[in-house]
Amino acid sequence: MMRFWSARRVGWPLLAVVLVLAGCAGDQSAAPPPAGPCDIVANGTPAPRAESSTEPGNRDTTAAPETATGYRTDMTTVAATGFAVATANPLATQAACQVLRDGGTAADAIVTAQAVLGLVEPQSSGLGGGGFLLYYDAAGGAVQAYDGREVAPAAATENYLRWVSEADKTDPQPDTRASGRSIGVPGVVRMLADVHAEHGETPWRDLFTPAVALADDGFDISPRLAAAIADAAPQLRLDADAAAYFLEPDGSPKSAQSVLTNPAYAKTLGAIASDPEAFYTGEIARNIVAAVADTSGGRTPGLITVEDLAGYRTKMREPLCTGYRGKQICGMPPPSSGGIAVAATLGMLEHFPMDQHKPTDVDLNGGRPTVMGVHLISEAERLAYADRDRYVADTDFVPLPGGSPATLLGSDYLVGRAALISPDRTMGTAQPGEFGPPIAPVPAPPEHGTSHISVVDRQGNAASFTTTIESAFGAFHMVDGFLLNNQLTDFSAEPVGPDGVPVANRLQPGKRPRSTMAPTLIFEPGAAGARGRLYAVTGSPGGATIIQFVVKTVVGILDWGLDPQQAVSSVDFGAANSPKTNVGGEHPSIDASDDGDHDPLVRGLRELGHQVDVGDQSSGLSALVRGTSGWIGGADPRREGVVMGGSN
Repeated sequence: MMRFWSARRVGWPLLAVVLVLAGCAGDQSAAPPPAGPCDIVANGTPAPRAESSTEPGNRDTTAAPETATGYRTDMTTVAATGFAVATANPLATQAACQVLRDGGTAADAIVTAQAVLGLVEPQSSGLGGGGFLLYYDAAGGAVQAYDGREVAPAAATENYLRWVSEADKTDPQPDTRASGRSIGVPGVVRMLADVHAEHGETPWRDLFTPAVALADDGFDISPRLAAAIADAAPQLRLDADAAAYFLEPDGSPKSAQSVLTNPAYAKTLGAIASDPEAFYTGEIARNIVAAVADTSGGRTPGLITVEDLAGYRTKMREPLCTGYRGKQICGMPPPSSGGIAVAATLGMLEHFPMDQHKPTDVDLNGGRPTVMGVHLISEAERLAYADRDRYVADTDFVPLPGGSPATLLGSDYLVGRAALISPDRTMGTAQPGEFGPPIAPVPAPPEHGTSHISVVDRQGNAASFTTTIESAFGAFHMVDGFLLNNQLTDFSAEPVGPDGVPVANRLQPGKRPRSTMAPTLIFEPGAAGARGRLYAVTGSPGGATIIQFVVKTVVGILDWGLDPQQAVSSVDFGAANSPKTNVGGEHPSIDASDDGDHDPLVRGLRELGHQVDVGDQSSGLSALVRGTSGWIGGADPRREGVVMGGSN
């Protein structure tokens, strides 16, 4: 029986929690050990979110993944000699830690972590969503890519998101996201069941015990969840079940420290624990279909059927592994664009001496990035996003140029792309490479609410798992204690580009929408070019900016010598394919006052032509890196992310 501690017993100091294990040896900057295994202790000094002084017209608010809630300064690494896990919430990390402590595998830990996250961080992920998982099997040395992405229903058409029907060409109501049209067939439960069947050791049923106990006994609303509820209250009021759960009887949002119980979620988990097929058939499936088809309040229904649910299958994909600085970087292939864009960015940066552009004044928070370091990375990202926006979609429907990622990631091609980067001036908006159809670029849809889990178990198996319901609170539809995704809004609503050619990421029945999720595994070089030991596990939520968050972390660790906590704590920066460059104003080294006019990094970038946005970033990075005697971990100070590790 796993011992579990309730949030109601430990409380919620604002953004000031991290998990470590008693007896773990670390370096001089490591957090002190707590009293016992899997205990919650403080790490870092919380600073609540400040009101940004950025001019409203200069802020790219659509790119913000979720509500920003502050920054914990001076967080320190967590060291472990045997196993390690990081999630976006202390209770989820605690539960997953206990699974690992009791002999479970990385596959077991992610099942428990997801079950708890769906309860305590419902705005970001849950049973009604999907995800991508990279799994490393240490015994066989194999990396597997599990695609648990949602799919469009069989009855959907290419205009499914644009208007009610071919006969009624009006917008879905109350809008596309909050209608039934945004909801894709959920994939995460099937994917977790599949990875557990192949790699799990703890009995499936036992993995849901912590989440069921929390749902029945209650947990305190965290500050981050409270802020998200307050932001989304007007939309949550439109769904009776969501309103009853997240709002007070007078319609006001429930606040931090309020206690939530969710018996409906406990019942759903009980059914899944008995048989994961219960989610895709029977009462749960029928309830999902009914919620999607709900027309109350004039809502436009979606067209998911029980057959769509029963027919959902996990896709096994070929992992995308490329070289960088002597290491092998493995990411997720399409329909995620994250792996390709991260690999392309790094492939271009390999042609620059990035170690000469290290941050200055390096401290526990990662120091101050240099103007040239941010400039070069942002320019490479612009070029990578340009190709991503034009060519990447579900390859079961739209092939990549040349039929594989090798065309976009070929060394000669990336040399040519890198040559387009000027050290003296930003390119603003990059042009994609010329490979012919499929499309002329169209604006990429915004992406939002997501979570990430990084795990290494005692046997050396590892999982990098990014999980999402798309925007914060998904489609605002709640059923059987969990929220449904709005993942289909990741498709292009316009099926045809400005040139009249079909858009690669257009909606088609049975298709999976393009994603930016970028779970990442890094390996040391082995003999004769073979894959060597696992070196690092990383990833982040953050919508379309995930690529930027992961790149700055990989460069921070491999080029700049930052430890994993410094790398994830460091300033969030980067660019999609637009003239705007993000520099996270929440970071203590950035002066965001007066739109950053007094900050030397911001001024330096603007002198190179960058349109700098100093709005707060909301990454949720984690990184586990091999140390001299085990693993060293870091969690993002911008969320409630935590790390825990233990000995063999």
